[in-house]
Amino acid sequence: MPPPDPVKAHLMDAADVARTLDRLARQIVEELDDEAAPADRLALVGMQTRGVHLARRLRDRIEAIEDVRLPFGVLDATFYRDDIGRGTGRLAPTVQPTDIPFRLDGRRIVLVDDVVYTGRTTRAALDALVDMGRPASVRLLAFVDRGLRELPVAPDYVGRHVPTAPGELVRVRLEEEDREDGVWLVEKTS
Repeated sequence: MPPPDPVKAHLMDAADVARTLDRLARQIVEELDDEAAPADRLALVGMQTRGVHLARRLRDRIEAIEDVRLPFGVLDATFYRDDIGRGTGRLAPTVQPTDIPFRLDGRRIVLVDDVVYTGRTTRAALDALVDMGRPASVRLLAFVDRGLRELPVAPDYVGRHVPTAPGELVRVRLEEEDREDGVWLVEKTS
């Protein structure tokens, strides 16, 4: 079932999503061998909503590859956004739980988001993380990088680059939220 917006292109199906997650997990695993990022200092933090599911899937894949369980957290950076109530339709934001059950201090964090666009959500997430502790580093994993940045944000890991034009959106759908896996390029209707 494609997203409700007018579909311009079906970019990834369930098999593509799985292959991309496998590749991203292996890229993260390569860092486990780096002396600066041993497994006991690395953690995954998923951004609400779909970034959480992607981060959980990545954690499970890394465990299968390396037999190591990375700490896992959930982040909602809604109250750190700079566009609440500024004509963006976000007057009454939906706030979801944040749960980071480990200390951030000294850890190398992989922050996982489904789509990176303007960079504002990433900036908000960085502000939220810094309020909770002082990580040694934060690396950004974007399942889809659609370009058109407003802030100087560049993902360290990218599942797929999808150049977009104004008026286009990228919709990532995941089984846990949407009962299917896939990525679509759609026309913005509102």
